[in-house]
Amino acid sequence: MSILSSLGAGEARLWRLIANRCKDDADLKSIDQQIWDLFGERWAIMFTDLAGFSRGVSSFGIIHFLQVIHEHNTLVAPIIDNHQGFLLKAEGDSLLAVFRRPESAVQCSIEMQRACQRISMRRNKEEAILLCIGLGYGDVLRVGEHEVFGAEVNAASKLGEDTADSHDILVTEALASACAEVEGMQFDDYAVSIPGVSKAFRVKYPHA
Repeated sequence: MSILSSLGAGEARLWRLIANRCKDDADLKSIDQQIWDLFGERWAIMFTDLAGFSRGVSSFGIIHFLQVIHEHNTLVAPIIDNHQGFLLKAEGDSLLAVFRRPESAVQCSIEMQRACQRISMRRNKEEAILLCIGLGYGDVLRVGEHEVFGAEVNAASKLGEDTADSHDILVTEALASACAEVEGMQFDDYAVSIPGVSKAFRVKYPHA
């Protein structure tokens, strides 16, 4: 059985076009336009991570942290739904979600952080849900139910999974600019070097 036969219709079509793009006589401009026409959409992208997960597993065991992951997912999934987001993936201690409106992604992030903080205040340190969030916004390729590709996807992943500390909501310049006129939203400059991102910002919000 070929790899393509195991994919959904959208994914299979994308990879057929990519295969055509590999040919020596490929019309790259035409193929790229077809890909963007078929899959190009504008979304706000959210990546989340749990701070200290790897270190905690070595100290308290994987089963303990599987429980933390389960509690985290159960807590934040309804919040994503309530802000018109789509949860695309849950892998390990990380989530990937998308939102049509960038301000919805920010508002959702703040509510998620505050919900995790309220629970963590009543718990021992090893049971705390220490959430890190990265957000991006722009044109991406959304393929099938679970895949999304693009520069802002990569940047949100880097911010949320590799850069943010617990309680942080870090955003790309594109997302901050899109929310610049939204009442009540405030951003601080965040000094970080992320490939493909000229500047990053931290969302200012009242903790729980």
